[in-house]
Amino acid sequence: MALGQAAGFLTNMTAGKGFIALAALIFAKWRAWPALWTCFLFGLLDAVAIRLQGVMMPGIGQIPVQAIQALPYLMTVVLLAGFIGKAIPPKASGLPYVKER
Repeated sequence: MALGQAAGFLTNMTAGKGFIALAALIFAKWRAWPALWTCFLFGLLDAVAIRLQGVMMPGIGQIPVQAIQALPYLMTVVLLAGFIGKAIPPKASGLPYVKER
């Protein structure tokens, strides 16, 4: 991300995307392929949020940019609060790995 976005590291360059990645992992219940598809879903929501900035909505008018930019984060909260149920992390989560000899 540091090289693709700004050709160097900048403070706060992820802009909360790490929390969305963690939410995607929890939503996918710590499985690799569902996590990939969940990340694609959150990426699609982010792209839609960028695309909808400045667009006139019929009957509503122009929605503020801040409201549009908050869409991926609001969807993250809705998905985790409404659809995840009980998420049980892996038993070894947070434990250091000790190599067997």
